[in-house]
Amino acid sequence: MADVAIAIVSWNLRDRLAACLESLRADHEAGRAEVWVVDNGSSDGSPQLVREHHPWVRLIACERNLGYGPAVNLVAARTNTTPWLAPANADLRLEAGALAALLEAGARDPRAGALAPRLVLPDGRTQHSVHPFPSVRVATAVNLGLGARVPGLGERLCLEGHWDPERPRAVPWAHGALLLVRRRAWEAAGGFDDAMWFYAEDLDLCWRLRRAGFTVRYVPSARVHHEHAAAATAAWGDERHVRSQAAAYAW
Repeated sequence: MADVAIAIVSWNLRDRLAACLESLRADHEAGRAEVWVVDNGSSDGSPQLVREHHPWVRLIACERNLGYGPAVNLVAARTNTTPWLAPANADLRLEAGALAALLEAGARDPRAGALAPRLVLPDGRTQHSVHPFPSVRVATAVNLGLGARVPGLGERLCLEGHWDPERPRAVPWAHGALLLVRRRAWEAAGGFDDAMWFYAEDLDLCWRLRRAGFTVRYVPSARVHHEHAAAATAAWGDERHVRSQAAAYAW
């Protein structure tokens, strides 16, 4: 049995999905991961790509777009014996050793319910992918520019432009582009909320992991290339920022 069930959710990202799957082939062949693709009703031939060129991948081809969290929950229900579950976007490419680095970090810290990699943008910068939980206090600190004015505050709160992306640490929550989630933590938290179609489901999961007694750890040695918001940009363009904020405030 593989250590990890990787649940890739894809919608009309055929070429990016192909690159993502190639980056996971070595982990599959090493017996480290079983790879699943949940295709959310793509019209670009993505299911055919998986069937014809990646027969080692397990495909769930949906007739409609289920959203991100509900699609991952389908894989979680079918793989409940794997020790780890990894929800993932299709616009990712894992560097060699990234998944192993996440597993090693999880083995060192049994309280870690989820491990988050360093997300590397196409221009080589590290994506700001870890955050404090939203609160009036955090919003006040951001809007008053206290991350720059109060020594150490921006680093401690993981505020954009003021955090050290080289330092491994426990964080309140991390982006769900790729998370390695301990199975018993996933079950304790209840998985993703099916009512959250897209955006903020990672925030919600990390909140519930904390309430269940687990931490979320950022692991910068695990490098994952990310074409940030590829599917969301195709669907909504710049409106994706408004939708993301609306989902966070609704949460």
